[in-house]
Amino acid sequence: MLPIPLLRQGRETASRDTRVLHAVTGSPLATISESPAVLTRLTVKAMHTAPQMPSAEVAVVLAEAGRLFAKATLGGQTPEEYCQQQALASGVPIGVARRAAERYQEECRLLAETAEAQRPAGAAPGRPARWARRGSVLAVVAPSNHPGTHIAWLQAIALGYSTAVRPGARDPITPLRLARALLQAGLHPNRMSLLPGPHTTADALVMAADLALVYGSEATVARMRGNERVLVRGPGRSKILVDGPVDDGTLGHLITEIADDGGVRCTNTTAVFTSGDHHALADALATRLAALPVHSVTHPDSRLPARPLQEARALRSALAEAAHGAADMAEPYYAGDPTPVVDGDAAVLRPAVMCVDSSDHPGLRTELPFPCVWVAPWRADEGIGPLEDSLALTLLTENDALVAEALQTPSVRTVIHGKVTGWWKDPYLPHDGYIGQFLREVRGLAVPSPRTAA
Repeated sequence: MLPIPLLRQGRETASRDTRVLHAVTGSPLATISESPAVLTRLTVKAMHTAPQMPSAEVAVVLAEAGRLFAKATLGGQTPEEYCQQQALASGVPIGVARRAAERYQEECRLLAETAEAQRPAGAAPGRPARWARRGSVLAVVAPSNHPGTHIAWLQAIALGYSTAVRPGARDPITPLRLARALLQAGLHPNRMSLLPGPHTTADALVMAADLALVYGSEATVARMRGNERVLVRGPGRSKILVDGPVDDGTLGHLITEIADDGGVRCTNTTAVFTSGDHHALADALATRLAALPVHSVTHPDSRLPARPLQEARALRSALAEAAHGAADMAEPYYAGDPTPVVDGDAAVLRPAVMCVDSSDHPGLRTELPFPCVWVAPWRADEGIGPLEDSLALTLLTENDALVAEALQTPSVRTVIHGKVTGWWKDPYLPHDGYIGQFLREVRGLAVPSPRTAA
């Protein structure tokens, strides 16, 4: 089986505490060494002594790490072996890992530039302020939904931080490969740690570090809310408003936003509102989404995620409970089996299209890790209200006033006006604010002018 070690001070070590990571097929895939809470605290304490690296040197390291991640054999793992193992562990289609590797190569090359773009204008060189770090070690409680999410803590390295990562339970494979790439590229060994483990490891990590970036569920968000040391990134609940005629181009755009990358990104659309006939739109979406092919996650044409059968059925049960009687317009196309088994115990999660008759249906807050979209009516006199609480809000409308209102709504983090394909790939676009807003702050600096000093 694939060994997933602890990584401390640049050294990979095994732990007496281990667990087996099973592939979505049910077969054992990896043995994960886990970090006890006390070891986690000691690791972070040692990381506080890591020397700072010049920003220009860090930029070179990050660019090379991106190249190594995409192209090199790291720890005996080739790029294609990484993609295969990541897909089997996470249940995400293999094409997602392949595209993520290409994205890391490009974005790591730009990380120094994108980090600098986050600097406030008042703290630019020559201005009477400095953009300073709030700490030196960032704890990261990482997710497993998509291999591209780790770009956030790579930005933290570009911003001068050491990072200690507790990987997600289903995908420790991506952050381990990134850590190996960073160290081989020349990152100081005390500036990167990988500490797999249970919730106690995560809690110890958050307590020991200066700041923390935590991905989690609604419960995690509620538990961490109000802690100024912790930046929490929870469910995306991304939405689209269709305020106009629906043609093939619009339907195609909706399908892409709902189901691209297996529908597992926080920026994938989970609710579509329309000023038109919502039943007709839901039916059209169901027809197209139900036609997505069913394959194992390692098949080159795989488009949909998979989970072990029991877990897949539990997700469908959770959907039925959230529906409160609403119909899944796609399920009739599945001959009674929306979770077909394709490989061992792996069941594909076929799309769901939930048609509801009000813009305040409670199911509209439900986000699940597969293409599951809720379709609801919207009236112009409702304004931005039903569209709030969106990581990404796409407005297919000619109502410029609504766009302006969305940009001023705090719970809407990104506004997309029109059919912008692949908008989430823009490395300069803040999807949930810039992480630099959290990791750094502006401090005043006053020095004597030459005339005063004389």
